[in-house]
Amino acid sequence: MSNSMAHFGKVAVLMGGASAEREISLMSGNGVLQALCASAVDAHAFDPAKRDLVELRREGFARCFIALHGRFGEDGTVQGALELLGIPYTGSGVMASSIAIDKVMTKRVWIAEGLPTPRYRLLRRGSFTAREAIELPDALGLPMIVKPSREGSSIGVSKVKGYSEVQRALEQAGALDADILCEECIVGDEVTCPVLGSGDSARALPVIRIVAPEDNYDYQNKYFNNVTQYTVPCGLPTGEEEAIQQIALKAYRTLGCRGWGRVDAMVDARTRAPYLLEINTSPGMTSHSLVPMSARAAGLSYEALCVQLLGMASLDNPPAGATR
Repeated sequence: MSNSMAHFGKVAVLMGGASAEREISLMSGNGVLQALCASAVDAHAFDPAKRDLVELRREGFARCFIALHGRFGEDGTVQGALELLGIPYTGSGVMASSIAIDKVMTKRVWIAEGLPTPRYRLLRRGSFTAREAIELPDALGLPMIVKPSREGSSIGVSKVKGYSEVQRALEQAGALDADILCEECIVGDEVTCPVLGSGDSARALPVIRIVAPEDNYDYQNKYFNNVTQYTVPCGLPTGEEEAIQQIALKAYRTLGCRGWGRVDAMVDARTRAPYLLEINTSPGMTSHSLVPMSARAAGLSYEALCVQLLGMASLDNPPAGATR
């Protein structure tokens, strides 16, 4: 290990895990692991679904790069365990992670702070009436979006175009989460904006515009097909990219995120106003992933990005005498 990387100590790349996004997490984690090893970091794979996190301390790991996605990795649970173990980790802390994984709670916080997000209704699996379900299009318009509140990678997401599709969409989302988010569909440009850093020093990376076939940016089109187009520079009218970056920074700071994240939004085709959809506190790092793509446009290689993120690993509650 080179002297410049020795201060990181022994590093665990947490990947895999027990969520519905395990397959993607393994892809992200292996990419990060290769990049860190190529940069002379003493990095090792660690799958929390197969090994007890207590082994991290027993085996002398000094910090963790979290490449887990979804529940039990991006939701504050692993972050809390690492806080108790006293091992610094990448990305947001316990509170920001647990809020951001919940799309409804995220929207509540953003709305309280005056940030724009599509109108929504929340239904609880097994406790809503047929009347409530059939009235959703009247309240939110068509098409509308139905999704589980606490899943990522577009898993369980439906675009409902007619009344006859409502029930199936609710069942599909409800199979994955007791909280079903029904959301106004903003028609326009789909964009995403990565953010690096913490607090006032956080900075927004270049915005990426996403053009998926038939506007269907689903699990397959995100990770396994090459038909989705990603435009960076985004090519949006003058001033719009900066407006998206500013709102992404506000959204990130409002939730208390740190380290890195990625804010997804829609730009209304008619008004050109941006609407916040969600924030990812442990974004993908696969060959198709958007944060590395945006970072490259800003002159930051995949390897350099991984090392920079590792360098920002921290704890919510560092031991006395340690720096946050």
